[in-house]
Amino acid sequence: MTAVTETAAQLRAALAEVADPADAFQLQRFFKTGPGEYGAGDVFIGVRVPVTRSIAKRFATLPLTEIDALLDSPVHEHRLAALVILNGRFAAASKPRTFDDKARAAMVELYLAAVRRGRVNNWDLVDVSAENIIGPWLLDKPRDLLFELADAESLWERRVALLSSFAFIKAGDATTTFELSERLFADRRDLIQKALGWMLREVGKRIDEQLLTDFLDKHAPEMGRTALSYATERLAPAQRVAYRAAR
Repeated sequence: MTAVTETAAQLRAALAEVADPADAFQLQRFFKTGPGEYGAGDVFIGVRVPVTRSIAKRFATLPLTEIDALLDSPVHEHRLAALVILNGRFAAASKPRTFDDKARAAMVELYLAAVRRGRVNNWDLVDVSAENIIGPWLLDKPRDLLFELADAESLWERRVALLSSFAFIKAGDATTTFELSERLFADRRDLIQKALGWMLREVGKRIDEQLLTDFLDKHAPEMGRTALSYATERLAPAQRVAYRAAR
């Protein structure tokens, strides 16, 4: 019996069946798709994230070529579904019993190509994928790639660099997050400031609050207001006030 191959066209049709124009309007406003905004020109058909994830699960074996085709779609929900599927594929190839480093490498290559051609181009797309693909891939490898991304002109590549380090934080390692943060202190783009502060906050939450405060003792004066606000959210009120006053 010939195996049935899932296609990008089938997934697009499944999403179209549940699309809602009213939701599309709201999502386009929420994700700042107007002229001059960070998501300018992005297209939504009106499928909420939980529904997109549910449909993506039905296409878990979608070939990489079809995932790549979805990533080239102008429709945001198509790209989100593609990344959800890619996450699952990468996780499956990373498990001890099904470990396949060649497959993992192919997925990383596909993902990076999509990032660099501007297809992972909103904060939700970055946040759903970077820590689940690039982060785990680099856990036991040199991390030069992240510093290349951090130096890129694209806002989204820089955010990918920061969010990829979340995987290291979860593994108990804050060194790369600290190095990336120092490199990006001067970047005052709101979505970088928020990501930077978020990752620092997670260091204190998941590894060691003292590690975070030692870093802030040294660097709080050079941090942006938004990054510092996010980084200190879980600290005692008096500490928060002191660090924010240090700017």
